[in-house]
Amino acid sequence: MRISFYFLLFCCSQLSYSADYTRAEYIDRFQEVAISEMKLYGIPASITLAQGLLESNNGNSMLATKANNHFGIKCHSNWEGKRIYKDDDAKNECFRVYSSAWESFRDHSKFLQSNRYQFLYEFKSTDYKSWARGLKKAGYATDPKYPDLLIKIIEDNELHQYDDPKFQKKIIRDEEAETQEPEIVQEIKEPKKATAGLPRANEVVVRERLSPNRVRYILSPHHVSAAVLAHQLNIGLWQVKAYNDVQRDHEFEKGEIIYLQPKRRKSVLKTYTVKEGDTPWSISQQEAIKLKKLLKYNGLEKGASLEKGQSLKMQP
Repeated sequence: MRISFYFLLFCCSQLSYSADYTRAEYIDRFQEVAISEMKLYGIPASITLAQGLLESNNGNSMLATKANNHFGIKCHSNWEGKRIYKDDDAKNECFRVYSSAWESFRDHSKFLQSNRYQFLYEFKSTDYKSWARGLKKAGYATDPKYPDLLIKIIEDNELHQYDDPKFQKKIIRDEEAETQEPEIVQEIKEPKKATAGLPRANEVVVRERLSPNRVRYILSPHHVSAAVLAHQLNIGLWQVKAYNDVQRDHEFEKGEIIYLQPKRRKSVLKTYTVKEGDTPWSISQQEAIKLKKLLKYNGLEKGASLEKGQSLKMQP
């Protein structure tokens, strides 16, 4: 049986690391998605993040880990996808199953486009309090304290700043992303003509991994260009470029590390001893540290040559 690349990519990640996500890690992981959904659908990023944190217990709930359902969205009569059952307001209730966490975020945005939520869009995108109260009024949750819980999460974690366009630009700039809108969770589409020598998107089987400093990555299953890889992962080319410090014409070799989220500003290592054949880029990929930070810590120019045995700073 063929297993979709997208399904494995995000489901296996739940099996590859046993530690629970903290609230800060959840925010760091999904902040860009929330910003993207706000730009596309007008839902405050603070509300998306707060609902995700609350409904999924920071990404650690049964629904999040087994069904990629981060918002507790139930099946309802129009759901034709996979299902999972658990006790909620009633026993053995039906909840939606997604092939990825990203798909859950997109379905949440679409779910809030239905008629009963339309009045929410009369509020300013920075008015998270009205949105929180409006969600309860529209029947999103039955808990009378739901609005207060969302507002507390937003204010305790300063999530309202993610609704500010200026702060959004800072986040994108800090993550070395381009300004174009990412297309994160559309359905995977097979190319009209298969690229010679490459498996189709739904035939690629890989396992998502976590670096020691908790950056998600995969190992390239074959020789592949950044553009084709972006198509197979169903993410923007800008993300592949920004997350891996490469240009659009870069070719990944089989077995090379490919990051699925921004690398960190520092490594878990304080120093690194250069080995034969190392380059600043290869070290940045190996240690999940942003290339520009590695260069800055060591006073190096891009493309600088390294000597075997040379000691490099990996932290500021």
